[in-house]
Amino acid sequence: MKLWAGRFQKETDTLVNYFNSSIEFDARLYRQDIAGSIAHAEMLGKTGIIEPHEAETIIAGLKAILTDVEAGEVEFSLDDEDIHMNIEAILTQRVGEAGKRLHTARSRNDQVAVDTRLYVKEEIPVLIGQVLDLEKVLVKKAKVNLDTVMPGYTHMQRAQPTTFAHYMMAYANMFKRDVTRLEDCLERLDECPLGAGALAASTYPVDRFQTAAALGFQKPTDNSMDSVSDRDYAIELLSALSILMMHLSRFSEEIILWCSWEFKYVELDDAYSTGSSIMPQKKNPDVAELVRGKTGRVYGNLVTLLTVMKALPLAYNKDMQEDKEAIFDAVDTVGLCLPVFAAMVDTLTVRPKDMAKAAAGGFINATDCADYLVKKGLPFREAYMIVGRLVNLCIKTGDTLDTLTLRDFRAISGLFDADVYQALALKTCVNGRKVYGGPARESVEKQIALIEEFVEARANV
Repeated sequence: MKLWAGRFQKETDTLVNYFNSSIEFDARLYRQDIAGSIAHAEMLGKTGIIEPHEAETIIAGLKAILTDVEAGEVEFSLDDEDIHMNIEAILTQRVGEAGKRLHTARSRNDQVAVDTRLYVKEEIPVLIGQVLDLEKVLVKKAKVNLDTVMPGYTHMQRAQPTTFAHYMMAYANMFKRDVTRLEDCLERLDECPLGAGALAASTYPVDRFQTAAALGFQKPTDNSMDSVSDRDYAIELLSALSILMMHLSRFSEEIILWCSWEFKYVELDDAYSTGSSIMPQKKNPDVAELVRGKTGRVYGNLVTLLTVMKALPLAYNKDMQEDKEAIFDAVDTVGLCLPVFAAMVDTLTVRPKDMAKAAAGGFINATDCADYLVKKGLPFREAYMIVGRLVNLCIKTGDTLDTLTLRDFRAISGLFDADVYQALALKTCVNGRKVYGGPARESVEKQIALIEEFVEARANV
C-alpha cells in the first residue's frame, strides 16, 4: 500500500509506478538516508514528540537495516518508489507501530535534500584527494625536468621557449583552483535542511540544531522553503567538476599531441596505452582520449541540472528527482578519470632531446633577439621590425637565428655584436625569465614549493 493511499481511490498504474520510481538509482543513498532517519528519530525522542522508547526501537531497527543492506541481505522494492519509502517500509515491517512514527514532522522533501547533501559532503573530499594526488605527480615530473627546454605555443605555433617543468606547473595551478572550487562548494553546502518539512517546517517543536549537529553540519538552513527547493550546491558541484574535466581534457589533448610521431615529446607507458586490431605498429593514447571524451559527459550533467531547475517555481517539484543521476554520474566519471590520468602522467617518459630539437626551430628566441636590441638602447618597436627582417632572411636561406653569421646580423643592425649568440641560446632565454611565475629554474622551483605547500596543508585535514 502506498503511503498516500488514503487520498486515492485507485491503485497507481504499473507504468506510472515504473516511471515515478527512483529506487534503481537512489538506492546508493541508503547510508545517508538511514543516518538522517537516525538523527531525526533521536531528536523526536529527545524533544518528546515521540516516546523515548519508541525512538530507541526505531534507531535499533534502522541500524539493523543498515547492517543487512551492507551484507546484501535486503532487496529494495520498485513498489516503494524510492530509498526513503523503502527504508521506512522495511522498518515498519520489522518494528511495527514504532516505525510508523518515524515520519512525524518530516517530509520526503527534506529527506531527499539532506540525503543528497550528505552524499555530496562525503564525495567532495574524496575527489579533492584524487586531485591532490595528481598534483603530487605533476610536482614529481616538474622536479626532474627543470632544465628540459621545450617550445611554448600560442595559436598552436611555436612561440617562446619554456621548460617541461614550467608546463607542468601551469596545469598544477589549474588543478589547485579546482581544489579550492570544490572546497568552496563544500563550505556553502554545509547546512542541514532536515526539519524543513515539505516546505513550511512543522508545528512540532523540532530541534533543527540538534539534527544538524548530529549529522555533522555546521548549522541548519535558514529558510524552510529554500531548504527543500535548493539545488545550488549540486549545480555548483557539477560546475566545479566540469571545469576540472575541462582542465583534464586540455591536458589530455596536449598528451595526445606530444606522444604522436609528429611531436614525440613524450612516450606513454605500455600499461597506459592500447594497440590496434589491424595496424601492428600502433600505440594509442586511449586513456587521454577517453578522459577528453568523458568531459562532454560531465558537461551534459551540468546542463541537465541547470535545465531541470530553470523556471521551477518554489518549492519542491518532481522534476528535481532528475538531480541525482546527474550528480552520481558526474561524481563517478570524475572519480574514474582522475586516478588513471594521474597514473598515466606519472609513468610517461619525457623525451628532452626531441623537445630541444623542436625548440631549436620556429624562431622561438625571436623575442629575446628583440630584447637584446632593446637592452642596447633601441625602442622595442624598432627592434621588433629588425628581428622580423632577420626572420625573413632565415626563411629564405634556411637558417635559424642561431646559425646566422655576425655579418648577417650586422648587415641589418650595427647594434649586434658577438654576444648575441649567448643571448639567443635557449637556456639563456629560459633562465633569463626570472620574473615571478616565469620559466626560469629558480622561478619554477618557487612554483613547485607553493604547490607542495598547498598539498601539504590539506594532507591532515
